Amino acid sequence: MITISTDKNSFDFEVIYHFISTSYWAKGIPRKVMQKAIDNSLCFAAFDGESQVGFARVITDGATFGYLADVFVLESHRGLGISKKMMEQVSNHPELQGLRRMMLATYDAHGLYQQFDFKPLSNPANMMECWDPDIYSRTT
Repeated sequence: MITISTDKNSFDFEVIYHFISTSYWAKGIPRKVMQKAIDNSLCFAAFDGESQVGFARVITDGATFGYLADVFVLESHRGLGISKKMMEQVSNHPELQGLRRMMLATYDAHGLYQQFDFKPLSNPANMMECWDPDIYSRTT
């Protein structure tokens, strides 16, 4: 049975770190940075029994803005609806209600997020970023 938890004490940091540190979006992220990211975010973990099989985190002020990041399901558990179940928990979480804007970046999961009202940017010309994709390869 798949369960979703926001209790960080139940999270398996090694599962999270291994996946994220080898991902295309955060390859090489230092352990300390990943731990700080978890500590300062609202996080969701998917469990199959006692084993953690998925993760998502939201960086938010809890009032106006949220950014969904680091969403994954282990390959061994894909295709079972776990990402959808995590997104249902994210969408319904009390601390994330009434936000004016929620954002994310995805390479290949547009179909999942569209089910939860995510759309392409309504006015991309208004958006800007500071992006340093090689930061983890230059810092330790």
